Amino acid sequence: MRYAIVIEKGPENFSVYVPDLPGCVSTGSTASEAEENIKDAISFHIDGLKEDGLSVPEPTTICEYIETA
Repeated sequence: MRYAIVIEKGPENFSVYVPDLPGCVSTGSTASEAEENIKDAISFHIDGLKEDGLSVPEPTTICEYIETA
């Protein structure tokens, strides 16, 4: 499956979350590190859902950028 992620710059690091997997978050000292870390977090999150007998949400988030003047 292909999940959308959101990476946000914080004062000291970057945080990343998955809109379609509530509670699935990670951080990193760079945007690239945060992106790599969320891959492991997604796997861990999905494994946890399965172990708990819960369904794994399908990816539904659509990402687009809007240009402004």
